[in-house]
Amino acid sequence: MTTFVLRLEGPRPTFALDMTDEEREVMARHAAHWQPYLDSGRMVVFGPVLDETGSFGLGVVDGVDEAELRAFAAADPAVTSGTARLLIGTMLAGFVRPA
Repeated sequence: MTTFVLRLEGPRPTFALDMTDEEREVMARHAAHWQPYLDSGRMVVFGPVLDETGSFGLGVVDGVDEAELRAFAAADPAVTSGTARLLIGTMLAGFVRPA
């Protein structure tokens, strides 16, 4: 199966550090939306990342069908609310630690 890298881009670089209460509520629903992938072990890593440009969300998903993943991602509350944009990349080569 393929490994996918998800990048969630918020409305501003400082989003992870200065969310409004409304944005925080959307992001709580976002996290709950992805919980089945975490529970099943298909989500390798999931969470906010800080770097020199600001912040973004990172998810790495392994062992899923691309069409299924894209449909699930499109229903993410962070995306459907317009709070964030989700980009999906495919790893061409690499290693995922054994479960």
